[in-house]
Amino acid sequence: MGKQQNEISPGSSRVARNTLLLTFRMGLLLLIGLYTSRVILKSLGQNDFGLYTTVASFVTLFSVVTNAMASAISRFMAFGLGAGDGERLRRIFSTSVVIQIIFCGILLVLTETFGLWYLHHVMNIPDGRTGAAEVVLQCSMGVLMLSLLSVPYNATIIAHEKMSAFAYISILEAVLKLAVALLIGLSSSDKLKVYALLMLAVALIVRSVYAAYCRRKFEESRARPSLDRSLLREMTGFAGWNLLGSGAYIVNTHGVNQLVNVFFGVGVNAARGVALQIETIVRQFVSNFLTAINPRITKTYAAGETEGSFSLVNKGAKFAFLIVWVIALPILFEADLLLDIWLDKVPEYSALFVKLSVFVALVDLLCAPVVTLELATGEIRRFYLIIGGLALLVLPVSWILFAAGCPPETSYWVFLGVYVLVDIAKLLVVGRQTGFSLRAFAREALKPAALVAVCSLPAAWAAWRLVPAGGWRLAAVLAASIAAVAAASWLFALTPGEKAFFLNRLRRRRP
Repeated sequence: MGKQQNEISPGSSRVARNTLLLTFRMGLLLLIGLYTSRVILKSLGQNDFGLYTTVASFVTLFSVVTNAMASAISRFMAFGLGAGDGERLRRIFSTSVVIQIIFCGILLVLTETFGLWYLHHVMNIPDGRTGAAEVVLQCSMGVLMLSLLSVPYNATIIAHEKMSAFAYISILEAVLKLAVALLIGLSSSDKLKVYALLMLAVALIVRSVYAAYCRRKFEESRARPSLDRSLLREMTGFAGWNLLGSGAYIVNTHGVNQLVNVFFGVGVNAARGVALQIETIVRQFVSNFLTAINPRITKTYAAGETEGSFSLVNKGAKFAFLIVWVIALPILFEADLLLDIWLDKVPEYSALFVKLSVFVALVDLLCAPVVTLELATGEIRRFYLIIGGLALLVLPVSWILFAAGCPPETSYWVFLGVYVLVDIAKLLVVGRQTGFSLRAFAREALKPAALVAVCSLPAAWAAWRLVPAGGWRLAAVLAASIAAVAAASWLFALTPGEKAFFLNRLRRRRP
């Protein structure tokens, strides 16, 4: 253990390099994304933005099953590379493409039947906007289907750890979405319809780029689509249990959006849409790190290096918390002003929803690397029966409380409470199944995270209390938060090996 604490292995160094690359990409995407969201909300208006959020969330509910299969594809690709079986890797890719085509056909039928019925008979849609909502429904389903077809290609890039391609294509996607936002402002047609159609065009371009890159670089992606029945049974069995876990977040987020639409209308949906964009940005920052580390966790476990895999899980959980905390801390104190600067008109409830959604991400992402370890084992039935069963409590409990007259922010509090229990259950089940040490997790991940949070909070609070409200206070809170989290992380969270790595990177950048 001493060596793992004080040195950076070649695999960990590669993870760190990939993380830095993806973090740079995320910084650029953040700037583009924030400006794009501002332009879209201003161009569409609060009601149309809320309507788009509601319909898109409904479509996303259809991805409950398909996301479970996407997780299975990513796991099987990474495991195949870790095991060094090229022929099996080609069969995994070919079978994955066929599976996703089948799912696209099923989703198309569901959209044209149940989807249209739900839109006309259940959704709370403002007068005169049903036609626009139908266009959004069709285009949103098209975007979802194109993203499904991209999954085998995305999984191939991530499994090979070619994060530069992943970063560049993501930047292209963000630039295209910015162009869409600017074009909407110039359009004289129904802006909501134009936005939906252009987003579909962006998805088509991005999907084509992913396919072209993979076919050029990776041999397995050139194989003709074919269905391996034994692999199909293995992957669908894995995905079936994974459905309870990966589907829970989608149901809890987008299912609650539908409840909010029914109980409170599209205005509150607009506020949830704003909060979801902030939460998505936070999750993407963590995803950069997890995208780099997850294939390494799976590969080391597949190679029988369990201690190395456990160490990566602990590092992943620690850094996931630190990444979210450095963003959450200033938001906790200055959400209102940040939203006023960002948006032309801020929907009611937005600031409260943003604060709560960031802490929802903090709780949910803390044990994300633990889930990757569980997926690497392939024996996930018991895990997801317990975890998925607990997580799915969010929707019915929120429904009951909304019906009893509770305010719209209630669902966030329910999510926080339920997912604290979910995190505890994850650790207990994975620890018993794999031998993963809960004591080591507490020492290497939870303790450093708690020390950083406790030590950095007073600095941000002091800046918020001592400086008068306004731009200078926002600047002071941001500076105090970043400096305090950085100092506390250096003192309490980073191991000697991690400190040496960062110092070496800084020395290399000096002229």
